[in-house]
Amino acid sequence: MTKRDQEYKMIGLNIAYYRKLKGISQLTLAEKVDLSRTHISNIEAPNMPTAISLDALLDIADALDVPAKNLLDFHE
Repeated sequence: MTKRDQEYKMIGLNIAYYRKLKGISQLTLAEKVDLSRTHISNIEAPNMPTAISLDALLDIADALDVPAKNLLDFHE
């Protein structure tokens, strides 16, 4: 796994963490940010690093009501 793949994986795991913390489903998040549920699922899947646009990242942060920097926090 490349360094970039690892970073996408961590972003996806952070999105999943905050989504679950807010108690919302992937479908609800997808609808809030105008993405498909499948795309949200792919972003969150740790075994499938998926690229995410900056616009999508910022929209997801807004929908989850968290600072975008929290989604980019790569503490392990």
